[in-house]
Amino acid sequence: MTCTDNPTTLVVYPMDAGQYQNLQVAVEEGIAVVQISRPEVLNALNARLLDELESAFQAFGQDQSVRVVIVTGAGEKAFVAGADIKELSRLEGLAGRVYSVRGQKVFNTIESCTKPVIAAVNGYCLGGGCELALACHMRIASEKARFGQPEVKLGLIPGYGGTQRLPRLVGTGRAIEILLTGDVVEAKEAERIGLVNRVVPAGELLDYCRQLAKKIMANGPLATGLALQSVYSGAGLPLEPALEIEAGLFGLACGTDQMTEGTKAFLEKRKPEFK
Repeated sequence: MTCTDNPTTLVVYPMDAGQYQNLQVAVEEGIAVVQISRPEVLNALNARLLDELESAFQAFGQDQSVRVVIVTGAGEKAFVAGADIKELSRLEGLAGRVYSVRGQKVFNTIESCTKPVIAAVNGYCLGGGCELALACHMRIASEKARFGQPEVKLGLIPGYGGTQRLPRLVGTGRAIEILLTGDVVEAKEAERIGLVNRVVPAGELLDYCRQLAKKIMANGPLATGLALQSVYSGAGLPLEPALEIEAGLFGLACGTDQMTEGTKAFLEKRKPEFK
């Protein structure tokens, strides 16, 4: 599955009719907008939706016209309100582990994407939805957004990375409070504790995310990908080996045409033209 080579043309995924049942994906001017579309169940995650997310992000990785990805939810009420409870209720033992590993694999695919991924959180962002947002590289929230990991209220724990990514983002103590109480965190509090990057008016959410995407796209595309790789490869490592990773990737950047163009443009006092 590929997009047109012309980044100014609107392209609607999928190319084969009927491939996606739960996603609406459009690429315009280098920005892919992924809308999770199950509004009748507040965009709850199910097995089919996970498959479609994985397929879409694999396509983005191969599509050179895509520079930044924005993920959002259909409707005004929810980004993703959680996992499909009907599916969860049927899980036992080993099947539960398989279910968790599957979701983790999909969210790892999103986190390891070399294109920056922005979550545009437009409403309830709970359970698996919060874990999806955590897997994105940045989170911009509507003032109406609400976050939480309420799995303990169902006798469960997060299974798609929430117990691991949330402490890395907001700190262990605050994460444990969220995980053990299952309480909902409002948008401004989420911004205060570092769970989201910004809170914006609901009507401006997607416009803000597109402007952020364009700001990123003005920079070297290889450099933005290498910066993401350096951050996530070094996360959790002691400082010395993490710095070794950074030095190796810095050296890789130094050998590129984009570095040549960027430094030349700076010295010539003009905007770089990255290819």
